[in-house]
Amino acid sequence: MRTKAKINLMLSLLLLLAIAYLSLYWGVIWINPFSGGDETSRLILYKIRLPRILLAIFVGTGLSVSGVAFQAILRNPLADPYILGTSSGAALGGALALILGLGGFFYSLPALAFVCALLSLVLVYQMAQLDGKMPVQTLLLAGVIVNTFLSGLITLLVTLNHKELYEVIFWIMGSLGQTDMKLILFTGAITTLSCLAVYFFSDQLNIITLGEEKAQTLGVNVELTKRLLFIIVSVIIALLVSVCGMIGFVGLIIPHMARLLVGPDHKVLMPTAAILGAIFVLLCDGLARTAAAPLEIPIGVVTALFGAPFFLYLLRRKKSQIITEV
Repeated sequence: MRTKAKINLMLSLLLLLAIAYLSLYWGVIWINPFSGGDETSRLILYKIRLPRILLAIFVGTGLSVSGVAFQAILRNPLADPYILGTSSGAALGGALALILGLGGFFYSLPALAFVCALLSLVLVYQMAQLDGKMPVQTLLLAGVIVNTFLSGLITLLVTLNHKELYEVIFWIMGSLGQTDMKLILFTGAITTLSCLAVYFFSDQLNIITLGEEKAQTLGVNVELTKRLLFIIVSVIIALLVSVCGMIGFVGLIIPHMARLLVGPDHKVLMPTAAILGAIFVLLCDGLARTAAAPLEIPIGVVTALFGAPFFLYLLRRKKSQIITEV
């Protein structure tokens, strides 16, 4: 790892720690970090804000690393973690749990969302198979078809059960309001292990970005690498969406910001993207909590407001390249 990249990585990590520390005390109710605080302050700090900060870090890390992996596998700068339908499966499961009134039962909402996400993963995987291979174009088409179909089902369910409309939409647009520390730590552990597994493929991803044929000649088993990463990343997305809903644009814009900072080497790019993603989600959550207080804006709305303009800029910048590839 180059010295400049190491410095950028360390500075990003220090910035993340500083923002996480400030987020613990900053909010609708400001808490003085230098005072002992009363029982109410400690309750806010350790039962509400600390779980939220940890979850924001896990979500930002998981979505950003997933975005880096998908953009490399699909060789598409506009690819994001939600492109292959897993998120819509999780959203459908969450919507079903809320409509059936299961949201308050023991982990029923994230469990049903996760199961539906895995089912959508299997569906996309089966549809993308072509003569024992998984071509990028077929994979993308399968993802788009499943995404569209499941989104239609969600709309139908919400239309037929309009009483739960607000609750379903708020959950789908993303929230870091989960306070169950056991669930958060479980989510964090699986996300961290999965991100480390993705990082294990850094060298292969560096070669795959040069083209699949060239990667094959250099000894990379491209099909096996794509399948394994597809499964690992889909598990990350299924887990995060099942707990937090859909928080868009993080996996799209953060990998590009990280590339501008440290370059395209995935060994440096992934940890940098993970830290920047955590910072971005923490900042967006801070705005979501305080911008319209006492109301809370879904964090997916905030990330979209920042991400959409960047997406348009990226689309304009890469238009000629995309047309050539197609």
